[in-house]
Amino acid sequence: MGKDKVISPHVLLFPLPLQGPVNCMLKLAELLAINGLHVTFLNTDYIQNCLLKHTHVQSRFEDYPEFRFETIADGLSEDHPRTGDKFIDIVIGIEKVMKPNFVEMLTNGKLSSKSSSPVSFMIADGFYSFAIDIAKGAGVPLMYFDTISPCSLWTFFCLPRLIELGEVPFKEEDYDRKVKGVAESENFLRYRDLPSFFRTSDLNERIIQLILQEVKEIPRSEGMILNTSEHIDGPIISQLSTICPNTYPIGPLHALHKSILHSAQIASPLASPSNSLWEDDKSCMTWLDAQPQKSVIYVSIGSLAVMKVDQVMELWHGIVNSGKRFLWSQRPGSLDDHDRVTIEKAVREIMEDKKDEFQSSASMMAKLATQSIADQGGSSRYNFNRLVEDIRMMSLRTPAHD
Repeated sequence: MGKDKVISPHVLLFPLPLQGPVNCMLKLAELLAINGLHVTFLNTDYIQNCLLKHTHVQSRFEDYPEFRFETIADGLSEDHPRTGDKFIDIVIGIEKVMKPNFVEMLTNGKLSSKSSSPVSFMIADGFYSFAIDIAKGAGVPLMYFDTISPCSLWTFFCLPRLIELGEVPFKEEDYDRKVKGVAESENFLRYRDLPSFFRTSDLNERIIQLILQEVKEIPRSEGMILNTSEHIDGPIISQLSTICPNTYPIGPLHALHKSILHSAQIASPLASPSNSLWEDDKSCMTWLDAQPQKSVIYVSIGSLAVMKVDQVMELWHGIVNSGKRFLWSQRPGSLDDHDRVTIEKAVREIMEDKKDEFQSSASMMAKLATQSIADQGGSSRYNFNRLVEDIRMMSLRTPAHD
């Protein structure tokens, strides 16, 4: 394709089909589109249908003529719940159906160099360890975006060392012992703080092998995007940089997204545009607005985890027995193990015994987040601008720009 036909880099964003990764990637996609990049967002059919049903995402992105959605099959039946307890089903679908379809799209399909609009740069979820070889085969630079917390990601990178030291797998009686194989956290990290699947009795389990493969492939990419900032997670970023030197801490992404949209004078039709895969229930807002400031506990178990009924009841009793106001966000299909006494104690600690300490810490984090996204001197704003320029530069090396 002649250079005169290539107006700007064509960036493909490929999130893991879960609420958190999709939400983060959509915010990044809009920021790239604001900067004049041609963006394609690749969702599974299921995720895209959820977004179209419950959000205004289609009309929001119509403001960007160089943005489009594409979809890919996830290999699961339409009625599959796609919840945390079925995550291995999602993994099998990715390997057996999504991966070969993705290869076809990049080599011969609508995103390939044979198409009228070939991809010249790729940003994929860190979980897609297979993406790096596909991208290299297509001559397309790839960066990984791990939307999980950098602290959690660092434990992933430390997994080989933890296995070598015999700290993984571990047993229940070890939960409160300190972990020695995770640098920068030896003084406070307990076994119970590690990801739950590190408790496996079998290191050949698929999830363990997938993590080992992920941390092996990420350093082969052009860089790693992180949803944090140097102000907030400097020590952890330093550790991650020893493995993947080219890192782009651009978070907190929701704050950066809001700030850049404001700077660009782009008015959203909604005060806080939703990327939710489920219908938002705003009936709680009248009650919430009537409560004293900093008096309500927000409870959410995330978009993937599934709890048993007795676990939910223990959690509910523990919070109720604390006597504190709370707002519980519960998604369809949600029905992490504690008894009600432990939960009540934890809530009282947050809202009474250590209330000032927690509020002070939260205020400090908010201040650091604000500093990170500032127009002048903000590390995340600087790293985002660097990311955009690097995408432009690296895209020039692709077949799409030859």
